[in-house]
This record gives sequence, C-alpha cells and structure tokens, in this order.
Amino acid sequence: MLSVNFDRKEFACKCGCGFDTVDSELLRLLENVRNYFNKPVHITSACRCDEHNEKVGGKPNSQHKLGRAADIIVNGIEPDEVARFAESIMKSGGVGRYSTFTHLDTRTGDYISGWSG
Repeated sequence: MLSVNFDRKEFACKCGCGFDTVDSELLRLLENVRNYFNKPVHITSACRCDEHNEKVGGKPNSQHKLGRAADIIVNGIEPDEVARFAESIMKSGGVGRYSTFTHLDTRTGDYISGWSG
C-alpha cells in the first residue's frame, strides 16, 4: 500500500511496462479527495509510459508521463464537484473537467491550470 486508501498497482501504466512511480503530492491530493467525500476514488489512468501515452492520445508533455497526474472517478459525485473541491485545496497544479471523470495533476508553478474536455 502507498497510503491508507491507495495501492501502487492502481497507478501503474496500463500497458504493463511496470511504470508506477507516483508523486507524493498527488497521493496527498487524492487522499484529501477521498477523505472529503468519504467515498472510494477510482483511478482510471495515472502513470503512462511514452508509448502508452501516445496510444491513448495524451499530450506529449503530459503530467501522466511524470507520475504526477491521475484521472479519477469518485463514486456518486459529479466530476465538476470533485474539480471544485480539488481547486479549493490546491495551491498549484492542473484540474481538468470531463463529463465522466476529473483529471488532477501536481504540475509545478504558482497557479492552477484548469480546462474542460
């Protein structure tokens, strides 16, 4: 287990290459989301190697390739609500709002990058 609620295998690249290194700040953010909503957080995509990132149409500079991003679904909670909560506790990073999931990342900088997809 990486933390109380998350196991390393949940973050592993889906291609099976073994890339599963997770940024500690991302893990703290996800724990905060889990604790706030008191509901399971399902990670649909986290670590991605270059090849898998390209295969799924990820951006060349994707934070997923650095182990600093996760696409998540919180059971029973709308993605926009998850995004609003994350933005309220983040000092920097990325928050993407999609119809079926929320993207969270811990990119560096003194700002929160936000978008809808």
